[in-house]
Amino acid sequence: MHVIVVGAGEVGTNIASALEADHDVVVVDRDADRVESITYTLDVLAIRGDGTSIDVLEQAGLEEADMVIGSTDGDETNVVVCGAAKTVDDPFTIARVKKTDLLRTWERSEEAFGVDFMVCTDLETAQTVVDIASLPDARDVDSFANGLVRMAELEIDPESPVAGETVAEADRFESLTFAAIIRDDDVIVPKGETVIEANDDVVVIGSVESVRAFAASLTPTPTLEEADEIVIVGGSEIGYQTARLFESDGLEPRLVERDHDRARELAERLPRTLVLESDATDIDFLVREHVDESDIVVAALDSDEKNLLVSLLAKRIGVERTIGIVEAGEYVDLFETVGIDVAVNPRLVTAEEITRFTRERRTENLAILEHDRAEVLEIEVDRDSLLFGNRIRNVTSQLPDGVVIGAVTRDGELITPRGETVLELGDHVVVFVDTDVLDEVAAAL
Repeated sequence: MHVIVVGAGEVGTNIASALEADHDVVVVDRDADRVESITYTLDVLAIRGDGTSIDVLEQAGLEEADMVIGSTDGDETNVVVCGAAKTVDDPFTIARVKKTDLLRTWERSEEAFGVDFMVCTDLETAQTVVDIASLPDARDVDSFANGLVRMAELEIDPESPVAGETVAEADRFESLTFAAIIRDDDVIVPKGETVIEANDDVVVIGSVESVRAFAASLTPTPTLEEADEIVIVGGSEIGYQTARLFESDGLEPRLVERDHDRARELAERLPRTLVLESDATDIDFLVREHVDESDIVVAALDSDEKNLLVSLLAKRIGVERTIGIVEAGEYVDLFETVGIDVAVNPRLVTAEEITRFTRERRTENLAILEHDRAEVLEIEVDRDSLLFGNRIRNVTSQLPDGVVIGAVTRDGELITPRGETVLELGDHVVVFVDTDVLDEVAAAL
């Protein structure tokens, strides 16, 4: 597939990196330094130029392009890129935007702006925050098979009851598969005798109920349904969307916003959220408003440094769990090390959502774990697949190490995969794959 990516920032670079092995990728950017950097780091063609220009798009191979992705930091630029591409040919077009109003307009106007698919960074980020908040100690959460299957990456604290247990001993829940253990820089496909160690990250796949029950068993931290207090710091669009999504789940969060006009606007738009006008970096305010009694604090201010500071202050006064927005991808690991329990990078969230649309048509959904160390794929079984008509034990024996079939759904019903399970045409199979063997596995499945 010939793919043109306009924008060589963090989103565009992550998309190009995910596609370079299997597709003919051309990246367009106006910044000479970015073009030079991507030329030397990725196996793609990088062109300096304005992606809204037909001449530049034609230089990038527009006439043979199967997909054009607008991934710059400008909403309007990305929409114009898609519209310009449609005037010459009919590639599949994807636009990255931040404005939710633009997304709503596109959703209500079929094929508006020449955009086939639109990804709203702020909304995707807010949804990721809410999904992570829904499970205690979750570092990543995703849903598959129309919500029947849940994947979660969970951190194992030293005090966790499963720390020191084997996988067989920890496997006390129906419809749950231990897909992987991430330990330091290693991805381990666990066997029954594999010992779960403190500070491991465990990836589990199963029914929503079983994953929630397993997560709850690891820690006394309350689930989202049990949370007495959720505080969102920052009335940014991400902060607003996060509060709105919490409200839609029946919760009543508090939101702290320093700007008077913005606080007033949010109070009018969020009927079930208590909006407080104050500076959340003031520890006296946090204590006075009993933020220390909160179960979850979400830091959604306008800078990474402020989000780190708020998280550190929240931890200091006794908040159980902090989730922070971190715009700079290179800071994610650092911030999680020094103060934020889970750092969510909007650009990585967006890149993952866009990358999902570049997979083969049978790949229904995709989750990228630990900064591309592993992926979880949802695949529909067709007649050309190794999966079709085969028992799971026969399938796994023909695949390389680093693959786990985590769940199967058939006609809207969840099937816990076992060695003797026979896979049928039209089944949806959720598969954990180590990135090192992804290409081989994708070709076979």
